[in-house]
Amino acid sequence: MRPDFDAVARGVLDSLLEGCQVVDFDFRYVYLNDTAARHGQHSREELVGRTMMECYPGIESTPMFERLKRCMADRTHDRMENEFPLPDGTTGCFELRFVPVPQGVCVLSLDITSDKRARERLRRMEEQLRHSQKMDAVGRLAGGVAHDFNNILSVILSFSDFLLDDMPAGDKKRDDVEEIIKAGKRAAGLTQQLLMFSRQHVFDPVPLDLNEVLVGMDRMLQRILGADIDLVSLPERALATVLGDKGSIEQVIMNLVVNARDAMPVGGKLTMETGNVVLDEAYCRDHLGTKPGPHVMLAVTDTGTGMDQELLARIFEPFYTTKQLGKGTGLGLSTVFGIVQQCGGSIWVYSEVGVGTTFKIYLPAAGQEARSADAPVRPADPRGSETVLLVEDDAQVRGAAREILVRSGYTVLVAHDAGEATRQAEAHAGTIHLLLSDVVMPQLSGPELAKRLTADRPEMKVLCMSGYTDDSIVRHGVLDAHVAYIQKPITFEALAAKVRQVLDA
Repeated sequence: MRPDFDAVARGVLDSLLEGCQVVDFDFRYVYLNDTAARHGQHSREELVGRTMMECYPGIESTPMFERLKRCMADRTHDRMENEFPLPDGTTGCFELRFVPVPQGVCVLSLDITSDKRARERLRRMEEQLRHSQKMDAVGRLAGGVAHDFNNILSVILSFSDFLLDDMPAGDKKRDDVEEIIKAGKRAAGLTQQLLMFSRQHVFDPVPLDLNEVLVGMDRMLQRILGADIDLVSLPERALATVLGDKGSIEQVIMNLVVNARDAMPVGGKLTMETGNVVLDEAYCRDHLGTKPGPHVMLAVTDTGTGMDQELLARIFEPFYTTKQLGKGTGLGLSTVFGIVQQCGGSIWVYSEVGVGTTFKIYLPAAGQEARSADAPVRPADPRGSETVLLVEDDAQVRGAAREILVRSGYTVLVAHDAGEATRQAEAHAGTIHLLLSDVVMPQLSGPELAKRLTADRPEMKVLCMSGYTDDSIVRHGVLDAHVAYIQKPITFEALAAKVRQVLDA
């Protein structure tokens, strides 16, 4: 018995992974195999005998239909990738080949939706990786600049203080010196922002309730926004706590609100939302640097001018700003980025030109009761008479710190590195009450030097100082060892007060 050729052909065509459909010169379906019907999410019975326009309204205005018409008219082969809106509301991506046949055109389709999504996911991850590497490189550069500049500012501010202290009350040059000090402190503020961006800023994290932080800032935010911007708060009740520094978190909120205000020059609406969210493995795969688990979300949304892709790619870079000259430093969003990163969180931006912008911050949930950080207590009299061993490898900073200590009444032993400090300690017969050391030094770090010297002098207290913090504080273990710390640039008032505080502790 001879096989039924038509039945064999249909069986072969229906077993293909590639869709096969034939449309006539009126764009009416003549034939579809099972795969083509699945691709279009209609049964063969629903399609055969009806036109493409009847089955898929609007298809005649698509690029695919234009290519099909040209192939139909010119009797030429063609191929393309086509994104096709499907009846279930999703979008499929197909590789299409158009082959002229006597009845009209045969359209062969291969579903590449999964492959295209995988390629798109890979492209996004590569883009995020490049951005992360760029930000890391810029952060290292910014941290290095801030460290060196903090040493210079320590000298400028300290010796300016000495000049001011030595001038009589009526001296006409006092105003000039005070202007130098003001400028130095402004510069110190900029270096602090650079250190925040590069995650090289020391902060004392405590469990915080973001809702309480927002409530405490409400009145100030209303004043900043003005009457023409509507501030809407959408806090989630029973919000989990996060680990952070209250002042730093307030700075994040302030910078985002100021940017939102500037994006709405004729008024609008600013929405601040908090919520408990769980970041799953799928989300973290698509968002480099995030970790799965419970998080607290802070979202700040404005109805402002929005940003294009070119601007979005650079908004966290330090000193990059779209504001007019003199209207901003370009460090606001870079500071936000650094603080969020230091808290172990992530920040993502969604924006459309003419629609608005949303910043979403995800901070790991702490699972602890919120509490306030204790404010440092300033000693009433910062002077003293104890002996201090000062170790600093920068000659100018060493000279400034020594002068501050001497003017504050202390006996000062001076060393430029760990080796000389060890010799000074061995040669000194009396008590050394305090070791004041830079953290990163050529031979031995400040914390390691402290361990070595306190082994023989357990009564000696330790105070470390540095312009770095990421390398010097975390890697060298200052915070883990609970060693007292002062951030450069040092000033007369700050160093004298910190030394007295550590000695009295």
